[in-house]
Amino acid sequence: MIDIKKIGKKFKRSLKLDTYPLVIYESKNLPENAIPMCSIDNCIAKSILLSSTNENKDPLYINNKTLKGCCPGSMTYLGFAAPAEFIKYFVSTGNKKFRGGDAEYLKASPEDVEKFLKSIGKVKAFENNLIIQKCEDIEIDEIVENDIKIKAILIFDDALRIRNLSSLIYFKNENTFTGISMPFGPACASFITHPAGMAEKTPEKTSFIGPSDPTGNIWFPSDYLSMGIPIEVAIELYENIDETFLVKRPEVAFPQK
Repeated sequence: MIDIKKIGKKFKRSLKLDTYPLVIYESKNLPENAIPMCSIDNCIAKSILLSSTNENKDPLYINNKTLKGCCPGSMTYLGFAAPAEFIKYFVSTGNKKFRGGDAEYLKASPEDVEKFLKSIGKVKAFENNLIIQKCEDIEIDEIVENDIKIKAILIFDDALRIRNLSSLIYFKNENTFTGISMPFGPACASFITHPAGMAEKTPEKTSFIGPSDPTGNIWFPSDYLSMGIPIEVAIELYENIDETFLVKRPEVAFPQK
C-alpha cells in the first residue's frame, strides 16, 4: 500500500522544499472541501501551482461536469475534448479565420503542430474525478476506503532543488538519455498529462520537467521549474533517498554560501 503522506514528507525534508509536494490521483469520491480547478483560474496549471505554494489550501478536482470556464487547451490535454480545428494555426503562424489571425508562433507551421499532436497520441480522460492535493493531506486509510488510484507526484521549486531531484531520478537509471523529458506543450500537460500517463504514447518510467511553454511566463515564477514523477518512479526515489548524496553529502546538495 502506498503511503503518499510519508512519501511527500520525505521529499519535502530531503530536498529542503519551500513548496508542498502534490499528489495526482483518480477517485470516485471527492475529498473534503475539494473545489473545481477552474473556479480558481481558467488556467488549471496556475491553480495547481497555487496549491503547491500554499496560496490555495483546498484539494482541486476536475471532471466532465466542471469544465465551465476552463482553458480549451486544458480540456484537450486532460482528454475531455479533441483539439480545436484551428488550434494548429493559433499555435503556429495564425489564420485570419481564427481569432483574427492571432498566433503564438510556438511552432514553425500548422503541419508541425499536427505532427506534434500525433506524437503524443490520444489523451484519455480519467473515468472518475481527477484530483490534486498536497501529499501531506491524504491519509493511507483514505486511499483504501476510497479506492484511490494514485498516478503521480508533482513538485515545484527553484532550479537548485529541481537539479537535485533530477540527479536523484538518475541514481539507479542505467541510461543517461532516458528518465527525464522536457516535452513541448502547455504547462498542464507537463504538470498532469504526461506524469499521469494520460497520453497514448507517453514513455514508461519517465519524469517530466517543465513547463516549456513561454505563455505561462506571466504567472510562473522565473526561478522555478516543475517535475512530474509517475508514482512507480516516485516510490523508487523514496526508497533510495537515504543512500544518495541528499543524505550522505548534503553539503554538496545544499552548499553554504
